[in-house]
Amino acid sequence: MLFTIDKAKKIIEKEIEKHTFGEHPNELYEPIRYIMSIGGKRMRPILMILSYRLFNEDLKKCIKPAIAAEAFHNFTLMHDDIMDDAPLRRGKPTVHEKWDVNTAILSGDVMLVKTYELLLTVEKKYLHDFLHLFNTMAARVCEGQQMDMNFEKREDVTLDEYMEMIKRKTAELLAFCMEAGALLAGADSKNRQLLKDCGYHAGIAFQLMDDLLDLYGDAHIFGKTVGGDIVANKKTYLLLTALSRAKENDKEKLKQLLSLDGIYAEEKIKEVKKIFDKLEVRTITELKINEYFEKAFQCLRKTEASMMHKNQLKKYLETLSNRNQ
Repeated sequence: MLFTIDKAKKIIEKEIEKHTFGEHPNELYEPIRYIMSIGGKRMRPILMILSYRLFNEDLKKCIKPAIAAEAFHNFTLMHDDIMDDAPLRRGKPTVHEKWDVNTAILSGDVMLVKTYELLLTVEKKYLHDFLHLFNTMAARVCEGQQMDMNFEKREDVTLDEYMEMIKRKTAELLAFCMEAGALLAGADSKNRQLLKDCGYHAGIAFQLMDDLLDLYGDAHIFGKTVGGDIVANKKTYLLLTALSRAKENDKEKLKQLLSLDGIYAEEKIKEVKKIFDKLEVRTITELKINEYFEKAFQCLRKTEASMMHKNQLKKYLETLSNRNQ
C-alpha cells in the first residue's frame, strides 16, 4: 500500500488517541489530553517518521518516539503560553485559560515525565545516543526560550542574536526529529548530520513564517490573535529588520508605538504595519524564508537514500512552506 502523509498523520493520531498519559487525578491529566487533541500539523512526528523511512520502511520502532517528540513540543507550548499570557492556541483556549496557571504548570511537568516514558521504548542499542540527542535538544530549547524572554527587556537585540535564538527555541526540535528518525533507522553519521542540518534550516524558515503570519496571516487559519507579537512588543524578525532599515523618523515612530499599552492595541498594530509595508519588511522576510528552505532542500538532496522517499519528504516540506517549485 502506498505510504502517504495522510497515512502518517492517521497513524500518529491513532497512537495519541489511545495514549491516556495517566488517569488520576483527572484534573492533572485532562489538560494533557486536551492540548494533545486540539490538532496542529503534527509536523515533528511526521518529520521523524519520514526521516526514518529514508532508511527503513518498518515503522514499528519509530511511532512511540515520534509521539514523544509531539508530547515534548506540546509541553513546551503549555509553558510558553503561560509566559506569553497567550489566550489562544490553534484557535482554542490555552490550558492556563481553560483551567488555571497552576494546573498548566503541573500538567506540563508531568507531561515531560510521560515523554520520557515514551522515549524508553527506543531500541536498546540506540537508547543512549537517542537520549543524549533528546536531552541536548531539550536544554537548547529552554536556552532559546530564556533568550527570547531576555530580549523583551533589551532594546539592542541584533538580527544575528535573534537568528541564534530561533535556532535554539524552534529549529532545534525539528533538527532532533530528523536526526533521531535517521538514528532509529540505522543511518550512518554523515546522513544523520545532513538530516539534522535540513531540520535546522527548515526550522528557522518555519519560525520566520510564524513571525510573518502573526501580522499578515488569517486569524482563523493561524489560530492566534493577529498582531499579537506587536502588542506584546516581541522582538521578531520583522521588527528587527524594520529597525535596522528605518531612517530616524520611522525608527523613532516605531519606538513610540512600541511604548503604547494594550488599550491602543488596534491602532498600534495598524501603524506598525504601515511602517513595515513602507520598508518592504514582508518581502524581505519572504525572501529569507525561501533562502532557508532552499538550504534545507540542498541538505536533503545530498542525503544517500531512496529518491522516492526523499521526494516525499521534500514535497512535505514544500507543502508546509506553501512553495510549489
